Formats: sequence, C-alpha cells, structure tokens
Amino acid sequence: MFGIGMPEMILIMAIALIVIGPKKLPDLAKSLGKAFREFKKATSDLKESFQVDESLHDIKNTITEMNDDVKSALDLNLKENDDSLLKANDQKEHLKMEEPEKSRESGNERG
Repeated sequence: MFGIGMPEMILIMAIALIVIGPKKLPDLAKSLGKAFREFKKATSDLKESFQVDESLHDIKNTITEMNDDVKSALDLNLKENDDSLLKANDQKEHLKMEEPEKSRESGNERG
C-alpha cells in the first residue's frame, strides 16, 4: 500500500499512538476509514459519470450519422423528383409546340 512496508507501518502506528493517545486512536481510524470509503465512492461515481458521458457521446454521433444519411437520401430523392418534373415540363412544352404545327398541317389539308 503506497510503497510502505510492514516496518514503516509499525513505526507510523507507534508514533500515532504516542501523539494521539490510545483513547482517540480508534475514533481516528474510524474517521480515516469513512474518509477512504467516501473517496472511493466519489471516484467510482466520477468514473461512472465519464462512462455515461462517453456512451451519450457515442449515441449522439450515431444519431448525427443517421441524420446525415437521411438528409442525403432526401436530397437525392428531391433531386430526382426535380429532374423528373423538369423532364415532364420539357415534354409538355414540346407537345405544346407540336400542337400548333399539327393544327396548321390539318388546316392546310382541309383548305
């Protein structure tokens, strides 16, 4: 633990026992235990939060990609519709131009 061996731990405990006293040492150990537990809980919550953020980021990227795919498909579809409308309009214009010529030809045949 933190690169501290058994002899160092015994020395630290002996100094703590002398400085703090035998009556307050168990309370101090409890407090340190609670503090370590809270620290572990906070770090695990933070890690979980980062994982959730990463998952949400992945989901956002997937939705953005899907949105781009749908937009490009719609753009292609609209372009095809525009092209077909232009062709239809060109055909109508062509037919309108042919109708007067046919009526002139039929009028010449009658007269």
